[in-house]
Amino acid sequence: MHHTVHYNDCPACKGSSLKEVFVVQDFSVSQERFPIVECKDCGFRFTDKAPCETVIGRYYQSSDYVSHSDTKKGIINSLYHIARNFTLQQKLNLVRRVTGKMVGMHLDVGSGTGAFVHKMEKAGWSTTGVEPDQNAREIAVKKYNADVFPADHFFTLPTGTYDAITMWHVLEHVHQLDKYIQQAKTLLSQGGKLIIAVPNYTSKDAETYTTEWAAYDVPRHLYHFSPESMRRLMSRHGLRVKDVYPMWLDSFYVSMLSEKYRKGSLLRAVWNGCISNLKALVNKERCSSLIYVIETV
Repeated sequence: MHHTVHYNDCPACKGSSLKEVFVVQDFSVSQERFPIVECKDCGFRFTDKAPCETVIGRYYQSSDYVSHSDTKKGIINSLYHIARNFTLQQKLNLVRRVTGKMVGMHLDVGSGTGAFVHKMEKAGWSTTGVEPDQNAREIAVKKYNADVFPADHFFTLPTGTYDAITMWHVLEHVHQLDKYIQQAKTLLSQGGKLIIAVPNYTSKDAETYTTEWAAYDVPRHLYHFSPESMRRLMSRHGLRVKDVYPMWLDSFYVSMLSEKYRKGSLLRAVWNGCISNLKALVNKERCSSLIYVIETV
């Protein structure tokens, strides 16, 4: 039985003109190396020969994987938690702005330890979360008493229900890419918005760190998006990108992790994060991570 995933065509646009860009190491868990392949037609990149869905779980088994463990161990994770308190409010504000609703029906896909589900519930939204990692779900229940269910619950939810579906740094992890996007489209209410945040490999910090750019995070990140490839992917599913928003703090977080891999310095990470954001001030679609607000055509 094969336990790796190999693509003969592009997962985003289905084009067949592919090229290997470089090989990236898993710095977090296994130290294994994985090829990054790019589609010449749409610019979508993906991790080739990544572990299949049934065996990838072991690549998440690290106490440093903050979205599953909620750890505050080390300066980078401590700073992550400080920043998260700020970004949770920003995310709530964004959901309200793009939906035009102060309260409504919300689904959070890939809820991790439940912080955003809890934030939305406190703001009066009727919120459901889905999360594949059992340990993360248990933390969500213990810490927030949040409604966070196993991943397969996503495919049992009532259609046409949700005013907002959020995927905060989730889509890059999903093996069944088309199936998840199509299901999200089905679950949206009339006028509902799908909000997807993913790293952006066309950012300046990605260019600076190349194979040591922490947001490649192989093999956990199966896909690596550019703005053009996200638009092509959504278009194929009868969806369109309405707006794009930068995530300014991600350049610093990713640069700090990248410097850790290089055994570099915190000061250099801050500098590279600043340079990346300065580039993105000229063109927001060069930001380290982007939030895409998506709607049905």
